[in-house]
Amino acid sequence: MAKIDEQPPEHSPAVRVIAMPADTNPHGDIFGGWLMSLMDSAAGSVAARYSHGRAVTIAVEGMTFHRPVIVGDEVSVFATLKSVGRTSMKIDVEAWRRARHDDRSYRVTQATFTFVAIGEDRQPRSVPPLPAQ
Repeated sequence: MAKIDEQPPEHSPAVRVIAMPADTNPHGDIFGGWLMSLMDSAAGSVAARYSHGRAVTIAVEGMTFHRPVIVGDEVSVFATLKSVGRTSMKIDVEAWRRARHDDRSYRVTQATFTFVAIGEDRQPRSVPPLPAQ
């Protein structure tokens, strides 16, 4: 479970939405698949921007759910490019929840998404290497 003193990343989220009743299962809990799709969208945005074109998800590693998301929560999804291969990109993604009338945020899930850049022919294409730091 996330530590109470943890804070969300300081950079802007790639995705921010309010969890709605339509996003729940028959028990009223937010679907894990709904949250995963937000994370995939956030990672896809980073991958497309970095590769300057289309990129597709090929793997998700270490998907861990730390806390539930409740209807009405603001969900912010942060995505950070971590590594680049010849055609692939690994993106670390975290989702955080904040009750609508509260200032405290809690990490609810995290995973690493791997994307491959593809061309018009739907075949892998090269991506630029990460700049030296």
